Amino acid sequence: MDKPFAITLNPGSSLANHTGSWRTSRPVYLDRLPPCNSQCPAGEDIQGWLFHAESGGYEAAWRHLTRDNPFPAIMGRVCYHSCEAACNRGKIDEAVGINSVERFLGDEAVKQGWKLAPPERESGKKVLIVGAGPSGMSAAYHLRKLGHAVTVMDAGPYMGGMMRFGIPKYRLPREVLDAEMQRIVDLGVTVKLNSKVDNILDEMKQGGFDAAFLAVGAHIGKRAMIPSGDAARIVDAISVLRSMEGEDKPLLGRRVVVYGGGNTAIDVARTVKRMGAEPIIVYRRTRDKAPAHDFEIEEALQEGVMVKWLSTIKQAGDKEITIEKMALDDKGFPQPTGEFETLEADSVVLALGQDVDLGLLNGVPGLEVTDGVVKVAPNMMTGHAGIFAGGDMVPAERNVTVAVGHGKKAAKNIDAWLSGQTYAPPPKHEVAQFEKLNPWYYADAPKTVRPMLDIIRRQSTFEEVQGGLDETTALFEARRCLSCGNCFECDNCYGVCPDNAVIKLGPGKRFQFNYDYCKGCGMCVAECPCGAIKMEAEEI
Repeated sequence: MDKPFAITLNPGSSLANHTGSWRTSRPVYLDRLPPCNSQCPAGEDIQGWLFHAESGGYEAAWRHLTRDNPFPAIMGRVCYHSCEAACNRGKIDEAVGINSVERFLGDEAVKQGWKLAPPERESGKKVLIVGAGPSGMSAAYHLRKLGHAVTVMDAGPYMGGMMRFGIPKYRLPREVLDAEMQRIVDLGVTVKLNSKVDNILDEMKQGGFDAAFLAVGAHIGKRAMIPSGDAARIVDAISVLRSMEGEDKPLLGRRVVVYGGGNTAIDVARTVKRMGAEPIIVYRRTRDKAPAHDFEIEEALQEGVMVKWLSTIKQAGDKEITIEKMALDDKGFPQPTGEFETLEADSVVLALGQDVDLGLLNGVPGLEVTDGVVKVAPNMMTGHAGIFAGGDMVPAERNVTVAVGHGKKAAKNIDAWLSGQTYAPPPKHEVAQFEKLNPWYYADAPKTVRPMLDIIRRQSTFEEVQGGLDETTALFEARRCLSCGNCFECDNCYGVCPDNAVIKLGPGKRFQFNYDYCKGCGMCVAECPCGAIKMEAEEI
């Protein structure tokens, strides 16, 4: 006698097991954009390279990372890691130390001698890049990978631009900078140093270039109208930092006043402290309004740098300056008080911002310059066809990470323009917000703190202030990643489904739903740790 259909041993023939028609909504696998990736100005696939790192695949992680950013050892030191501020892990305990792992991978690449893969083809096109800083060398890397012949011209004697002449050695050791710059040259990029470009159109014509990318750094220090005597020594911050790269160090005296509240002001003060001087920073606003990052200010204070908040310089003399104390009005703006103080000062260093030398653009039709920067279209091209610009030359936040991102974006648009096309960036997924995750499944794992050099050596040497992670701590830190928004095959959905409607497709292939058996209960969505499943309305 045949068994009743309700208990047949062949589930596929049983109408009782086909429950899909009961649903009003169904689960769907998807990939969401991790907030760290979304935040990164350099456009790194952070979660992607952390995935390799957490299994010990450091070279694979480095190669994945350098698809977007060729400078992980540099960025692991100078990037202000806004990605970590966006990290969902910070809502559980502390953000993943993304920057720490990036530095570890970069240092490991230098130590192991890993090389960047050469281009797969040659396009026959020539591109000129003006400026061997972060934006220019990033563009050079990406353009060379796309098969174009690239020549970089720079007025300075070394590669690195503002990374070399604006960031002190205690933050960025020069051997690290040189190693990652040389790696770009080894790809076949031609770099011509001590070669200032006076006119971009003439240079392009003489060299037979098909396109150009302008990435001149902001090397000109802004001045301020400070009444001063003939003997007063007033210099700009960039000149001081630049001179630290040569044999003749700046002669500033023992008592140095630094005027400004940005990162450059902090860098100068910490630099002259290491030279044996007694620096005092004078800034017209309060600490919380200072443009410098707070951790930089804190490190400077630890090293013995004094700061006069709510103060402005009124006059500079031979051996002293006069400052006026300020007070905040009811709207929070500083106002003069008429109360003055005299400080001993052998020199005054102005750290009030920098400008870009735009002389190479004289006579170029179509270009629009406003407030000292060049206007560019969304594709990074200026008003003159074939001339693109980025980094300090365009309206944007001025930091290394943004500059590196500009170089990559410009390279993709230049590549498209050279072939008569328009580059269309791929659409982005929705961001994986913390509310989409199930944090219950993640164990507490406090962030690994990078070691710091002791205060005595920080005050008297240019040794690197912040140390890096070792392999054990880097591996631990990488494993703290939650894989926000992207399935990592934890098997939760497979295990909790009451209808056996989840099918495993094999390692690396994730899962799929068998909707013939799914009742749409949503348990898989609720129990997915990383938010890689959502419910959508059933089509009627």
